[in-house]
Amino acid sequence: MEKPILVTSAAGGTQGKTGRHIAERLLARKIAVRAFVHRIDERSDRLKELGAEIFLGDFLDVRSVQKAVRGVSSIYFAYPVQDGLADATAAMAYAAREEGVSRLVNLVMYQSSTEAPTPRMRQNFLSEQVFQWAGVGPVHIRATVFYENVARLVHLSLPAQGAIRLPWGRENTLLPLVAAEDVARIAVGLLTSSSWAAGTAYPVIGEVVSLKEIIAKFARVLDRDVHYQEITDEQWKTEALARAWNAHAVEHLSSLWKSLRAATIAPEAGRFAVTDTIEKIGGARPKTFEQFVREHRQEFAAQGGSANAAT
Repeated sequence: MEKPILVTSAAGGTQGKTGRHIAERLLARKIAVRAFVHRIDERSDRLKELGAEIFLGDFLDVRSVQKAVRGVSSIYFAYPVQDGLADATAAMAYAAREEGVSRLVNLVMYQSSTEAPTPRMRQNFLSEQVFQWAGVGPVHIRATVFYENVARLVHLSLPAQGAIRLPWGRENTLLPLVAAEDVARIAVGLLTSSSWAAGTAYPVIGEVVSLKEIIAKFARVLDRDVHYQEITDEQWKTEALARAWNAHAVEHLSSLWKSLRAATIAPEAGRFAVTDTIEKIGGARPKTFEQFVREHRQEFAAQGGSANAAT
């Protein structure tokens, strides 16, 4: 019997839903999937209907993780932007090593090093090292900001006010972005490839756009006036926490905004290049930000709604 691939965060969180995209793509190819979810609901029910084996698990309980890993061929690991990454990584690395897993695709953030600008990015780097030491054949997808994250951020003010209300600095601030679906394509390619190089990191950028271009794309697709309203970091933090965004995500994003603004001030620090990983491994050209906005036009046009920074 074919061993399943363990896909964590498979139900899909409130950011890119890469786990869900991956599970659905694997199932469409008739590849066995064990979907690691943290609650049973209509999302997990849908995956079950598609043929997935549903595993109700807890990232932070090593006994739960051991059960999830038992008998799998490979693993997709994506931990939400919230506290607990170190514990979740240690539990998964231990369980995968004990089970003899030799391929683990690890989703981290684009800048992953001890000098990265946000606490979460530095934690991601340590997570990479733990999987390396465990000898579980890790490959690391270093993805930049998802289009889906931008959508949630602007949806707080765009539909009702026609405003993009964020602390992003001047309109020439550059944002390296990518569609979560494109990241999922890469993950599927790595999980199913007949050959891969353990320890390899794949930086992933789908498009680099300025804040001015983002405003223009929204205005063009929605056929309405869209303007930028700059707010302070403290204003953004206060509003985000008031909407129950978790403190870990707020700290990460606040540090990210500062980094992006600094890259605009110092152009040599903001040289982002679109990577060919999406096309070479994922098998498709990167989706553009404007394509994404057009696909979600009704959501951006609808007033109301809420956002959550946690995955």
